[in-house]
Amino acid sequence: MASSSTTTAGDSQETSYVEMDKHATGADAMLIGKHCELAYCNQLDFLPFRCQSCSKTFCLDHRTEDAHKCAKKGVWAERKRQQQLSRPAAGEGKRMRDYVSQKPCAATNCKTTIGTPLVPGVHCTSCNYDYCLKHRLREEHDCANKIPVGARPSAVGEQTRSALAKLRAWGSAKKEQAQAIGTRALPKPKPTSASARLVAVNNLKKTAKGDAKLAPEKRIYLYVEAEAETTTAKNYKGQFFYSKDWATGRVLDAAAKSLQIENVNNQSSAERDKLRVFHVEGGRVLEFNEKIGSAVASGNTIVLLRGIGPPPDLIEM
Repeated sequence: MASSSTTTAGDSQETSYVEMDKHATGADAMLIGKHCELAYCNQLDFLPFRCQSCSKTFCLDHRTEDAHKCAKKGVWAERKRQQQLSRPAAGEGKRMRDYVSQKPCAATNCKTTIGTPLVPGVHCTSCNYDYCLKHRLREEHDCANKIPVGARPSAVGEQTRSALAKLRAWGSAKKEQAQAIGTRALPKPKPTSASARLVAVNNLKKTAKGDAKLAPEKRIYLYVEAEAETTTAKNYKGQFFYSKDWATGRVLDAAAKSLQIENVNNQSSAERDKLRVFHVEGGRVLEFNEKIGSAVASGNTIVLLRGIGPPPDLIEM
């Protein structure tokens, strides 16, 4: 008696055997049937099954791997597992919008490492810090009292205003001194015409001091001044020439030495003790690593000032 059974397409994906049909065998198995390939069975089955591990045909009773003692047992399961592993996972290649790299939680006294598979990090858009799940809420990490990352601290703003006030006070003192003695005390105004600038630079070249070994084409001629209280010399200004390739920090060292100004920039980290170079025509404080030939021009005036703070947004004249 021939056996029969029905197997859905979904079941065939979950079992080691599948029903054979005319599309798989090239003939209509339901009309001529197939013999079970188990040695002692050989039963004719009009609805035979094909083992997905050894690819042999079996009847209903011997369709499973255990029933026909499959020589390649488990091949089908392994093949299915490899197919599942080869499928791309949902979201593969995509990055989360609020992805947080592995780092300590930014909350005070919290030692939790965030950004791991087990402990994801949460980014706070208000203060721009990353926190663990426990401190993710603004109330938990005292967000209102934190300075956002990238924001300008209020202390820097106060320092800028203080430096600006100091520069203005210095300028006012110069004006009062000029009115008192009837002579020029402020830096010379920049000539407005090209011919006037050329005459001023030529006159400066006659009196400027510097390294005589420096090639003339590499020289830049400057008026240099300093605050009277910062120098021990009688004259707190002079005319000098330097190399165009020198950094502003090197020019500062040379000018401080010429004007006998105490220079502790390499000894003290306190900003109130540091000397800075102020470019009068440019209206700004120069960076130490700026090339002097790119920042100023011959005939310009630079002033050495102490404790005015770093360059960014310092002068608003």
